[in-house]
Amino acid sequence: MLRRRWLLADQLGPHFLDDPDQPVLLVEVRELLRRRPMHRQKAHLILSAVRHRAAELGDRALLLRTGTFREALAQVTEPVEVCHPHSRAALEFARSVPGLTVLPPRGFITSQADFAAWADRTRRGPLRMADFYRQARRWHDVLSGPARGTGGSGGAPAPRRPRGEAPTVPATPPPPPPIVEDDIDAQVRHDLDRWAADGVRFVGRDGPRQHPATHAEAQARLAHFLTYRLPGFGRYADVMSADDPLFAHSALSSSFNLGLLHPEPAVRAAEQAWRSGAAPRTAVEPFIRGLLGWREFLWQLYWYYEPRFRGANWLAATEPMPQWFAELDADAVEARCLADVLAAVRDRAWTHHSPRLLVLGNYALQRGWRPTEVADWFRHCFVDGTDWVMNATVIGMSQYADLARVDTRPYAVDGTDIDEISDYCAGCRYTPERALGELACPYTGGFESFLHRNRDRLVADPRLAAELARRDEPEHRDAVLAQEEKRGSSPP
Repeated sequence: MLRRRWLLADQLGPHFLDDPDQPVLLVEVRELLRRRPMHRQKAHLILSAVRHRAAELGDRALLLRTGTFREALAQVTEPVEVCHPHSRAALEFARSVPGLTVLPPRGFITSQADFAAWADRTRRGPLRMADFYRQARRWHDVLSGPARGTGGSGGAPAPRRPRGEAPTVPATPPPPPPIVEDDIDAQVRHDLDRWAADGVRFVGRDGPRQHPATHAEAQARLAHFLTYRLPGFGRYADVMSADDPLFAHSALSSSFNLGLLHPEPAVRAAEQAWRSGAAPRTAVEPFIRGLLGWREFLWQLYWYYEPRFRGANWLAATEPMPQWFAELDADAVEARCLADVLAAVRDRAWTHHSPRLLVLGNYALQRGWRPTEVADWFRHCFVDGTDWVMNATVIGMSQYADLARVDTRPYAVDGTDIDEISDYCAGCRYTPERALGELACPYTGGFESFLHRNRDRLVADPRLAAELARRDEPEHRDAVLAQEEKRGSSPP
């Protein structure tokens, strides 16, 4: 007799099932939305994906709507199994349910045992993604050997631009396949409206679904990216533009994190694009490094380190996140980069990695906001937000609160760095080169203030020590500190 496979809301792709006849359990727990306000579009995507999966499976699927997961499991008469959950809390719950079988993890390329063995061998120093990525390429035989055609070494770094000039992809790719809402989406929207009227709070704006809710939708978006955007990914992956929030990106992070796509076929398809000459290695490798390197590394770190990793706060950041930021009030902000990126989160619940790190996370770091609050905000406001991702990328990489386990230095930069890879500074009321005065960029003044406040913790880093030395004239330093203390966490 086949056990009923419980598919969690981040286990919705075909690789989470083994037998075409296996019965499936799917569960909706409305009370999860009451714990903390979630972005309206994220809530819609999750419910839509769960319900679309139930519709795809037909009579094989039992979809239960209950107050708790334990109540749902109590209604199932046959034995139940579940693939290893993707959070500590969910795993702890699964192990507490009598008779529930927990299977090994799925949806990742490197096994936990292989990572742990590698980490144990190298733990004399900090674990670094670059070291893990090199090992993972050897384990999985990725990007080895030559490619044919001109794709083997093509591509060059994007040239530096004059200030304010818009960075553009040489040939504008066609838009990705559209997301067409159906009756399931209409019912989800109706339910969310009803729950909001009953007191469930959401952040962000509702809008047409913009991210895949099925494996087929995600696969179509992936195929489009590999054909039209991957060739420019290496040159333009870091670029930020007010005119094109997608730029060279696939925007498929939510599809991987919902389990709609498995990363290994995506890695192999990108590798094949290089081998066939359809895309240069300088474009393919950064994409593969994101999946085989960063994504795998963050997942493994989440389970390898003890839970108190999340509670670390090396820079002693203690300021609460202000309401305007938490509520996505982009209209309160004059700094063009922050206003545009915060509006993107409000309207789409997604931006790519550069706005997250350089604009959102950088500002929170400079202002000294509590890292756990920042991580929770990212988790609830982004469609791809999960505990295992935000635990390391926000607490470790962005906010540098983890004793350098993820990155070697804080992800803090000033306005000139933002200007170098974006078109935001053109037309902004602030000047990126200025740290003092009415026209001073809040990122430039904020960066200097951050350095001075944390000098004892940061002076050992050669780059940051040099930045401090350039800005250490006493009168200038004191003026910047006074200015930024007055600005505080108010919208810039």
